[in-house]
Amino acid sequence: MKKNNLFLFDEELRADGNFLIGTDEAGRGPGAGGVVAAAVYFKNPDKSLIKELEKLNDSKKLSEKVREELFDIIVENAIYEIVLGSVEEIEKNNILKTSLNCMKKACLSVISRLESEKVSVIVDGNKLIPDFPFPQKYIVKGDGKSASIAAASILAKVFRDGYMCELDKEFPQYSWAKNKGYLTAEHLSAIDKYGTTKYHRMKFLEKHFTKQLSLF
Repeated sequence: MKKNNLFLFDEELRADGNFLIGTDEAGRGPGAGGVVAAAVYFKNPDKSLIKELEKLNDSKKLSEKVREELFDIIVENAIYEIVLGSVEEIEKNNILKTSLNCMKKACLSVISRLESEKVSVIVDGNKLIPDFPFPQKYIVKGDGKSASIAAASILAKVFRDGYMCELDKEFPQYSWAKNKGYLTAEHLSAIDKYGTTKYHRMKFLEKHFTKQLSLF
């Protein structure tokens, strides 16, 4: 068993009767599509599960195949929730507020299914969830330090990738199945050629449009 894998479960193994929930998001940076947050509570983080999740890590450091393998293991062994924040919410409230609100909804959903209110939440990043009624703390780069946060990052990432592939079927010219909505050169070129859609985050594109106008 990998030492790093045991380290990832340190928070969970020291929970001491608390129901420890990890939460993370995927999709804060893209210029198209919503943002997704997930919350995960491992029901029984024993040696068998730790071994089964020996590849667990920050979702960005894993291949698509490994993420999908871990996704199935996580959902079988956790109480979890996945929440999608729409482009409309992002445009209205900004991406940070929308991400944190999705985390809040995901965590409260998990808590509602636990038979105890003796819970605590660990949040990836350097911000706490606003107006949250339960104990919480943030962990910078938590998706590489906590199993629950890493698991939440994987659920959010796999769900969002699938969601962007569905949007790609509606608007294939932007190659969202490939770039997942990030503003790659190919994506920006398609925007210049075909314009924008209801799934584009217009505030994220302001700099690009300003640059394009400056060329004239």
